[in-house]
Amino acid sequence: MQVLKKKADLAEIIRERRSIKKGYNNKIVSEETITELLEDAIWAPTHGMRQPWRFIFVGENQKQDFAKKIASTYPEDRQENRENYLNEPSAILVVIMEKGDNQKKQDENFGATACMIQNFQLLAWEQELGVVWKTNPHIYDPKVEEILHVKEDERIIGFLHMGYFDELPEKKDRIAVRDKFSTFQVG
Repeated sequence: MQVLKKKADLAEIIRERRSIKKGYNNKIVSEETITELLEDAIWAPTHGMRQPWRFIFVGENQKQDFAKKIASTYPEDRQENRENYLNEPSAILVVIMEKGDNQKKQDENFGATACMIQNFQLLAWEQELGVVWKTNPHIYDPKVEEILHVKEDERIIGFLHMGYFDELPEKKDRIAVRDKFSTFQVG
């Protein structure tokens, strides 16, 4: 049996990770780096081993066309703003999930995909690659689904904006567990 790293190492990565929303530098986010991170991230818990995710990588060479197409689904007066917004990150990873044929499977698939995204974010952080999970209105737009060839039994879970960065965002404290924790009482 392989010995795991000390708990402190993992706990430290979990506590240090931040969502990097802006301030990306010019270092290229390669498709190879993302696929390597995903090879580990997909080891997330997944009900029935359904592994309900798939990915679309938008790198430096595709970003401008991608941003223009997605922005075109917005009202004309918002298109320039949305195009600029989608051009900010160095790369984008679109995460698409199989819906599941009932509510239980939908919930399980979303839970598994969210776990996989968290794995990805932690692995990226370890490589000093910033990630933020975006759920802007366009991920729910049928026109965007059409642009991205999302199937009828799938949905977009989010756009992961990615880029290397030079400055850490400020740490935001969490509510203490004791404030959100109770023990079941009989009666």
